[in-house]
Amino acid sequence: MGSGFADDVADMIKNEGRSTVYNAVVSSQFDADRLDYMRRDRLMTGTHHAGIDFEWLIANLQIAPVPIGIDDEQTGTIETFTIGPKAIHAAEAFVLGLFQLYPTVYFHKATRGAEKLFTELLVRTVELIQSGQWEETGLPQKHPLALFANSPDDIESALNLDDTVVWGALPMLSSSNDPLISEFAKRLRDRNLYKCMDIRAVVAHTFDPGSSNEPALLAKIDRCCANINEKLKSWREQSRDPVPRLLIDEAERSPYKTGGGSKGPAEQINVRTDGGEVVDLKSRSRVVASLSSFKLLRAYHSESDTEIREMIRTTVEGETAACR
Repeated sequence: MGSGFADDVADMIKNEGRSTVYNAVVSSQFDADRLDYMRRDRLMTGTHHAGIDFEWLIANLQIAPVPIGIDDEQTGTIETFTIGPKAIHAAEAFVLGLFQLYPTVYFHKATRGAEKLFTELLVRTVELIQSGQWEETGLPQKHPLALFANSPDDIESALNLDDTVVWGALPMLSSSNDPLISEFAKRLRDRNLYKCMDIRAVVAHTFDPGSSNEPALLAKIDRCCANINEKLKSWREQSRDPVPRLLIDEAERSPYKTGGGSKGPAEQINVRTDGGEVVDLKSRSRVVASLSSFKLLRAYHSESDTEIREMIRTTVEGETAACR
């Protein structure tokens, strides 16, 4: 493959060196990973959102040079993927499909609630094992999770972890002497998740009940959510409960990055117009240009914990009143 092939692959993995079309295959807004997981997750979750015309997109995939530069000054060109003019609407559907999957699947409140419990559970398990208290976790010393915690840099230990290993460990973790591990393992095993309060939805309805999405109102919603988030984090830091009573989830996802991101044109979705010009999809599509970022702020707590539920409610009401 050439004397420099290994170095080229290493530079790509480290995200260094000059970008080529191969970088776009690995990491871009139209990369192999997205094309794979969008179709796979749509199938496995049963959702009817996010259907894309994969065959048509691939059939209309081209390689073309696009200009690169610093600020407004062109310094050269780079070869990357381009969607032909017949597939511009299919490219739009691709971006819209990805945008739909986040609120309906990846950012679904139950999905994120389980992830929060799972994160707390694994972090605590690894902490105990690394401190020599593996017997407190309920896992045997040779369990794949225990081996990974002791040797996280060992590739074999990492490769031995999969869904069946983790889910199969839940009954053992449920018998742990540590209250956090025991409680959260039981909740995941029995799908008894924490209840969710969608704080951003409450704040957004308060300040923008008609969903006008005016910039001034969106800025006020962002500011109020930031204040609430700070108050809730402060409360959690001050609490000394062995099992967290409050889990906070904050996230943001942009459906399409203007200019592609850190690597510029190599990361964006380039389309060829009927006139033969290669442009960023966002400048060609009013639909893509009109999409806004999806943001969330949620609080999770035990359904029986009326005290924490009341604390969250009064905090939200107090901060929304202060932001008016």
